[in-house]
Amino acid sequence: MIKKLIGVAALMFACTGAYAAEGGYPLETAPDRVNDVAALQNGAKLFVNYCLNCHSASSMRYNKLQDIGLTDEQIKENLLFTGEKVGDLMHVAMQPEDAKKWFGTVPPDLSVIARAKSVNAGPSGADYIYTYLRTFYRDTARATGWNNLVFPNVGMPHVLWELQGPRELTTVAMHEVQSKDGAHSWERITTTYDDQGYAQVKTEPVADFHGHATLEAKFKALDPAKAAAYNNDVADLTAFLSWMAEPQQLFRKQLGVWVLMFLGLFLLVAWRLNASYWKHVR
Repeated sequence: MIKKLIGVAALMFACTGAYAAEGGYPLETAPDRVNDVAALQNGAKLFVNYCLNCHSASSMRYNKLQDIGLTDEQIKENLLFTGEKVGDLMHVAMQPEDAKKWFGTVPPDLSVIARAKSVNAGPSGADYIYTYLRTFYRDTARATGWNNLVFPNVGMPHVLWELQGPRELTTVAMHEVQSKDGAHSWERITTTYDDQGYAQVKTEPVADFHGHATLEAKFKALDPAKAAAYNNDVADLTAFLSWMAEPQQLFRKQLGVWVLMFLGLFLLVAWRLNASYWKHVR
């Protein structure tokens, strides 16, 4: 796999604010692969080939990938393409002033995007990334030709579409409408996007509906095997972005277990010492 040309990959972020808003679409739980070295290595390969053309990771050095089992030689042969050194930070060749001129803004740095997208006591940033990358669909109404369920009208097109293969999308929305006389009623709007992004819309009134506005979406993969392989790749890429946001998280968790074991042992010793100390006083 070769690194995508900068002129093509620049489309990754064609408008502003690709990670600035939420679309309200329910997030799926991402597979937990942050402990899977093979998954992290595959995620690193996908990140360098598809993301690093426009999005930098300025808090990460290439040689930090040694922590996920890659040697300097493997990094040089598989992840360095334009004269970078193993000790360099993960910057993009595109200059910020050029990005702002071409796209209206500088594509966001992805070093800690997984942490930035985490919600307190809610979905994790990994869930956001995993669902976001799996809910792109073709839409001819958009300038890029792509849209997204998690982030409606997002400026970033689906740069991994070749890996995923063609799909169709059907959405069913319950929508409240108000007539000229002020009366409220509900409509069911069914929209089907074919694999080229052309939409067919069917609207029908719904009588005696007392619920609330909803949106249901269902994808149909036209190449199931390719779609399944893509889902696996997205899980790996999500794991890598989660690891990159906090490379020390594995050590932190391991250390936490040892600390709890020490505190438990110390509690037992303190309890027995306390009993021995006070037994004659009683």
